[in-house]
Amino acid sequence: MSKTSKVTSAGPAGAPLDDGPLLEAVQAALAEASRRGASAAEAAASLGQGLSVNVRMGELETVEHTRSRSLVVSVYFGQCTGSASTSDYAPAAVREAVLAACSIARHTQEDPCHGLADPERLASDPVDLDLYHPWRPSVDESTDMALVCEDKALSADARIDNSEGASVDSQEGCEVYGNSHGFVGHTRKSRHDISCSVIGSDNGAMQRDYWYSAARRLGELDSADKVGETTAARTLRRLGARRVPTCQVPVIYEAPVASSLLRHFINAVSGGALYRKASFLLDHLGKQIFPDFVRIHEQPLLPGAMGSAAFDNEGVATAPRDIVRDGVLQSYVLGSYSARRLKMETTGNAGGVHNLTIDPGEQDLEAMIKGIKSGLLVTELIGFGVNTVTGDYSRGAAGLWIEKGEVAYPVEEVTIAGNLKNIFCNIVAVGSDIDPRRNIRCGSIQVDGLTIAGE
Repeated sequence: MSKTSKVTSAGPAGAPLDDGPLLEAVQAALAEASRRGASAAEAAASLGQGLSVNVRMGELETVEHTRSRSLVVSVYFGQCTGSASTSDYAPAAVREAVLAACSIARHTQEDPCHGLADPERLASDPVDLDLYHPWRPSVDESTDMALVCEDKALSADARIDNSEGASVDSQEGCEVYGNSHGFVGHTRKSRHDISCSVIGSDNGAMQRDYWYSAARRLGELDSADKVGETTAARTLRRLGARRVPTCQVPVIYEAPVASSLLRHFINAVSGGALYRKASFLLDHLGKQIFPDFVRIHEQPLLPGAMGSAAFDNEGVATAPRDIVRDGVLQSYVLGSYSARRLKMETTGNAGGVHNLTIDPGEQDLEAMIKGIKSGLLVTELIGFGVNTVTGDYSRGAAGLWIEKGEVAYPVEEVTIAGNLKNIFCNIVAVGSDIDPRRNIRCGSIQVDGLTIAGE
């Protein structure tokens, strides 16, 4: 067995993380900013470490130990701001970073929207969301898991004859954020992944597919066997793929790719796109965007979930809230700066959304397929043909053709085209097969009347 090791490390990986030096660096940066006359300041210090092991065709390919740290400082002189960063927590390095930020601030233009989050919006007593469950495996332990996963996929069927590899990855990190309002928040997170990608061949044509499992806790990961079996099954079902004639049919987005529709929606209702007037949903607050059964909301305080956070990147307290209710847009997605540009208030989304969720229906994917006379189940999207300004949507796709409520054959080299406004309006079902592996939590989504460009 050959071994190749790639190490990017600022210290020995595997030791427990200590956020004491992070707190000291943040406090030192804020004190230095005040000493240099800044009217306000904020600082975020982070430390992360992990191990990633990759195997291919039964051999260990790479071992990567990672250990990183950073300190980002932002200072405000009235309505002028500057930022600088360093990976060194030594007192002299912290002082130099603050000095650099102050120098930048003195050369920037005033912007009345700059500044810290309003103090009354800051999290007063952040709750523990059970996000930190470190697992520090040895290289041999991770390698064995990856080899079992790949072997399970390769041995599933003679038609699976090549591999892009399997990997096991374990990461943990902590962060301390503080600002001159007196807020200090601590965050600790862990994430563990196992993934596999293999290639199948049939009559000279090749197809690939992959699968993965991700969780905060090791015990919540799917087994290596299960990930390998799922990877094999997904690859085999793509063999013999063909194109279909151009048509307009119902399309089901399988849960792992359905989240992309919600991502396009969030991009369009986020502050940056709105104040730049670069969104097809500009001025749509209070208007119907989705059918009335659709509810899209944030659940930032879910214990152990991938997108959970007690406060956002500015220290603003998070809380469950509806973004869409009864199909109507209830709220935008804003941090403090974009909120001020729009003459609104922050929604606690500096840094993004937290466990964005679309409420599921009662049908699982199998039941949704049974309701389709003729249509497409999309299992992979290719390319980035989405215009957030106009809503025009065109993406390459692969998947499975449905006839009379059953999967008939695999499909490749087709394009799905439409406009996101129409796509959102024409959602007819959301599946109960919620995918919890991401910050966007949704089941499969069925959209009627989409154009499939094929032969």
